[in-house]
Amino acid sequence: MDFGLALGGLIVGLVVGLTGMGGGALMTPILVLVFGIQPLAAVSSDLVASFFMKPVGAMVHIRRGTVNWQLVKWLAIGSVPCAFAGVFVLRALGQANLQGTVKIALGYALLLAAVGLVVKTYMALRERTRRRAAGIAEDTSPTPPPLRVRPLPTLLIGAVGGLIVGMTSVGSGSLIIIALLLLYPVLKANQLVGTDLVQAVPLVGAAALGHVLYGDFQLGITASLLVGCIPGVYIGARFSAGAPGGIIRRALTLVLLASGLKLVGVGTTQLAWTLGVIVVVGSLAWMGVRRSYGLPALARWEPRGEKKNAAVETTSISSTTGAGALEDGSSTV
Repeated sequence: MDFGLALGGLIVGLVVGLTGMGGGALMTPILVLVFGIQPLAAVSSDLVASFFMKPVGAMVHIRRGTVNWQLVKWLAIGSVPCAFAGVFVLRALGQANLQGTVKIALGYALLLAAVGLVVKTYMALRERTRRRAAGIAEDTSPTPPPLRVRPLPTLLIGAVGGLIVGMTSVGSGSLIIIALLLLYPVLKANQLVGTDLVQAVPLVGAAALGHVLYGDFQLGITASLLVGCIPGVYIGARFSAGAPGGIIRRALTLVLLASGLKLVGVGTTQLAWTLGVIVVVGSLAWMGVRRSYGLPALARWEPRGEKKNAAVETTSISSTTGAGALEDGSSTV
């Protein structure tokens, strides 16, 4: 038992449970760069650990009803065969160069997605302010708009994500959750996390099976990871299933940034300083943006079921999670 690996698994499990992403994007670089494990062994062991970790978080969301099963179905149809095939592609093309290229490309994609999420949130805030100024009533219903599932694009997302996961262990959360954000912007934050965690179970299962049969799976590494991962993902999922959407989206943004920076080769110390500066400067900047639109610097969250008075109704909007409300909309970053 390696307690360092268990601690790393606990931290990654918390992130995965909270945001549905970051497992491979954080764990694989940690195994390789911090613990000195060979890349193929790190990918194989990480995938097997994820296969046991993700169902724990998924069950929390299934019980809370925050899973869209139609999306899970179409994602799995594309991802399962491609994840298994990704192992063979990796062995045929040579894992070292291919993994490096894919991870760097994915890292830049995640950074771009983080920037896009911030820009999208700003545009949404500006639009809500314009609607309020025009006297257009906000939709405060906790029920999200009906979701029209698009089978072919969803299947393609699963196929591409599955292939990348099979080759690198990265993407079961980070890549697919961003694609779902773009394709289905009406999904609530907790539905996004819950759906992604559930669809990741058959995906990582297929990839893990391929690596157990043909990869470099090491039981000792996986067992140590699971000691920390399983309680971590359970705690994170319990929080995300009922947390305000704004908190989840902030966490998503930070995980996107951390994963992207790590994948493009930023060192651990530089990563910590960079994220610290982003948190401080970003928070102050967002407070300034809120004030410029006539909102208080800090959004106020109201517990589920609390009635709003008429004055608050004019300046608040419903939470994207249905668990509470943030005055500027819980999609803030």
